[in-house]
Amino acid sequence: MIGRISGTLIERTPPNVLIDVGGVGYEIQIPMSCFYSLPEQGESVVLHTHFVVREDAQLLFGFTDKISRELFRELIKANGVGPKLGLTILSGMSASQVLTCVQQSDISSLVTLPGVGKKTAERLVVELKDRLAKFAKSTDVPMPDTAHGDLPLNAENNAKQEAIEALTALGYKPAQAEKMVKLVAKPESTSEVLIRDALKSSM
Repeated sequence: MIGRISGTLIERTPPNVLIDVGGVGYEIQIPMSCFYSLPEQGESVVLHTHFVVREDAQLLFGFTDKISRELFRELIKANGVGPKLGLTILSGMSASQVLTCVQQSDISSLVTLPGVGKKTAERLVVELKDRLAKFAKSTDVPMPDTAHGDLPLNAENNAKQEAIEALTALGYKPAQAEKMVKLVAKPESTSEVLIRDALKSSM
């Protein structure tokens, strides 16, 4: 089990990052709720990880805080919730928002997430309410504004495209992802800000 990765962040393409550890690059998928708190490329980073081994792949999921990782592990224990859906849930909501929805049986908010239908949302509430009681006092994961002023036109278009690709990777249909990005797009927005705002607008 790989439980922690510490190294240099060399690539960040939501929802994936590449971290160099002693000359070895680890590809890690992380939820957008954690992506916003990553350092800049070239800087040191520490991620708490969850390793998944399948017949056709070995996948590494990373989180900037232990609470998000533990919540991810609880989510994928629920019937019908795999790692990809767990990642999507924690991309559309912060850890504390997921906990609130489960504790308050807020089915309507959960079903706004891609891949979460009414039955899945109801299962999450029923199966996780008691197990997530220990997380009730958890604080939200910080999501700082990552915009750094106006972007050139090409950079603006690239930011939109990266945001659309990231949302598609999280389970949204391409046309839906494009619509979400267009609704929140601003000339100065980076791809990470577009993704964050698009996910917020879908709630």
